[in-house]
Amino acid sequence: MPSGIYSINSDTASVNLHSPTAIPNACGFLWNPKMMIQMNCRGYAVAQFMQPEPAKYARPPNIEAQTFMQPEHHYFAHHPGRFVYVKEAGKSLFSMPFEPVRHAPEIYLFEHFQNKLRWVIEEQSIRYTLTLTLAEDEAVEHWTLKIENLSKVARSLSIYPYFPFGYMSWMNQSAVFSPELNTIIASSITPYQKVSDQAKISALKDKSFFASDRTPDSWTAMQQSFEGMGGLQQPDGVMQPKLPQQNACYEVPTAAMQFDLTIEPGDCESFQWLFGPAHNEDEIRGLLSIFKGPNNQPDSATNAPIEIDCPDTDFSTFVNTWLPRQVKYHGESNRLTTDPQTRNYLQDQMGMLYLNPEKAKDAFLFALRQQHSSGEMPDGILLHPDAELKYINQVPHSDHNVWLIIFLDAYIRETGDRQILNEFCPYADAGAETVFDHVEAAMQHLYKNLDERGLSLIHQGDWCDPMNMVGHKGKGVSAWLSMATSYSFKLWSALCEQSNHSATAEYWRACQNQLNQQIREFFKLGKWFARGITDDNNVFGIETDVEGKIFLNPQSWAVLCGAIENENELNTIIEQVEKHLYTPYGPMLLAPSYTKFRADIGRVTQKSPGVAENGSVYNHAAVFYACALFEAGFGNKGYAVLKNMLPSEEDVSQRGQLPVYIPNYYRGAYFQFPQHAGRSSHLFNTGTMAWYYQTVIEGLFGLKGGVQGLCVAPQLPSDWHKASAARWFRGVYYQVQYERDTEVTDIQVSAQGASVIQQHWVCEPYNKHVSVVVKLPVSP
Repeated sequence: MPSGIYSINSDTASVNLHSPTAIPNACGFLWNPKMMIQMNCRGYAVAQFMQPEPAKYARPPNIEAQTFMQPEHHYFAHHPGRFVYVKEAGKSLFSMPFEPVRHAPEIYLFEHFQNKLRWVIEEQSIRYTLTLTLAEDEAVEHWTLKIENLSKVARSLSIYPYFPFGYMSWMNQSAVFSPELNTIIASSITPYQKVSDQAKISALKDKSFFASDRTPDSWTAMQQSFEGMGGLQQPDGVMQPKLPQQNACYEVPTAAMQFDLTIEPGDCESFQWLFGPAHNEDEIRGLLSIFKGPNNQPDSATNAPIEIDCPDTDFSTFVNTWLPRQVKYHGESNRLTTDPQTRNYLQDQMGMLYLNPEKAKDAFLFALRQQHSSGEMPDGILLHPDAELKYINQVPHSDHNVWLIIFLDAYIRETGDRQILNEFCPYADAGAETVFDHVEAAMQHLYKNLDERGLSLIHQGDWCDPMNMVGHKGKGVSAWLSMATSYSFKLWSALCEQSNHSATAEYWRACQNQLNQQIREFFKLGKWFARGITDDNNVFGIETDVEGKIFLNPQSWAVLCGAIENENELNTIIEQVEKHLYTPYGPMLLAPSYTKFRADIGRVTQKSPGVAENGSVYNHAAVFYACALFEAGFGNKGYAVLKNMLPSEEDVSQRGQLPVYIPNYYRGAYFQFPQHAGRSSHLFNTGTMAWYYQTVIEGLFGLKGGVQGLCVAPQLPSDWHKASAARWFRGVYYQVQYERDTEVTDIQVSAQGASVIQQHWVCEPYNKHVSVVVKLPVSP
């Protein structure tokens, strides 16, 4: 797909950016089990590693408060980065990838592969190929630079890799060059106050290092002497014949090396550098063996359960290449925290079950062991013995139990493993019961959370974390949580029925029906469902509200839980969502965005209009809506929502990101601040991914697991005349061909040449390779 800004290369499974300025905040990310790095196309970086809490080895040049990853990250001149200056007599200084000199090269290419990031830059008949990979199982960046002389004369160059460490510690920081290791080593001590913390501090990786496979001609470890009066655009150190060879002693350290070389016509030179944290010099010495190993991190995504081919080639590329990669990132990294929110942990593992169901099962049981015998799930899952609940996990939320059954339902549908219900699992406080009993206790806890009206108490937040003042007095209720609770009862009653617990199934069906009646009585006001009722009995999310008039989630989950009574009502809700919430970038979470604080709703109303939960195109909520549309049989509309989450060549400048991941949000407030709408948050931590994968597999392509095997019930867009999907399911490889046929009036499915009836169930066969043909009617 040619484009002036970016292109997609299906042969190399890469997305390629052709300008450093067209979408200047475009970025990519890499990870391994111990670290993550988000690299900006211009050279800025945000990286952290686990020890076991998240920590940094490169920082800004000022004291920085430790916090979680921020959306719409702001870059500045001294932001941590990875830069290489190039100096040649008689020619302008420039730097790669683009910062800090900001000299536009003659040719610029930023390539995002699954397992590496690469820049190819040509300037003055010299080609520079700068590549970043990560060590397979170490918190180390591996950089390579290849320089090719394309001209007809010998060229004399000075190369200056500049990897700033930043302000490491007010307590103790320094940096020295080690000739033995060809490495600049920065040392610091994490500040502490309590004597009891000293032993823990001493075990941290408080050193950062920059190592070269070649001996530099000169170097400096002092930020001030490198930059001098010329600033980062014309650093004094680079402008002098040699870097000053100065160590840093309680000064801001940096890593800068100088390599002088002459390259003959047609020749090339190459460099390797390592950058990362370490505990001591012996560890650094051991890591230098990476220079001799293969320069390739393993592919980020493997064992993908589906590969599609459809008329929308960009969509196929995303689903086949980038979607499983982002799903795997969430399932493997736990978003680089030691206390992931319970809802995040379970949903991320719900996505992982399509890639590695055994790992997902283990994670589910791990979470279940932290449930209390009362049935309550904690606000966060502690991943190691010293982990503590931090940030939002210190605030009581009311929704965590619903994600247990949502995960379990998806797991059993995908794997057919009903024996999981009989496995014994301990509680966090006392006793042990089967998984079945744990989930039953979770459902009972949700039921006990209903107020006298039969609606779910919100406490200090539900799915929407910053909706923290609706029910902080203990009376406010959530429409979304009431619907999610109803949906939980619906899923649990079905699993109980399939597991021969008929009486229990009947009980929960009755609870669901009663809850849906209460949802309709108190929340179905006018043309859509309200969002909640405050402690002071104010209903909000209704037509008379000036701000926060309509919320997306209650409309989606009313469909999922079965609270909508008829087709006319459903059509009206869809019309209202499209009227009030739709944008070219997807549906907004709410509208109009709040512009002033509402003390009875909370800090969501203090967020900037159109940002995050205050009316952005919040993709987690958008994919709930897509799921609901497929559930209701609106395949065309459901696909449009999925597609709108991906940047395209038409809107990439406004979104500002490449189609290599789905961000947690795009700016909303489309009717209030249209000039900002659509801007990406660039934050790839999002609960969207598991639902997106599930909706593509089960909703769009209609390949959904169940008791009898694989159910084939696609809802492909009406303008797709042909498509195909290769689907791994329970150890069987299904090759499915979809085609529209003027001779059929309903979906017809055949497997191995034989027609399939009984609601299109393709039962598990003895052979491991099955061909399926699906004929679809032609839409009028």
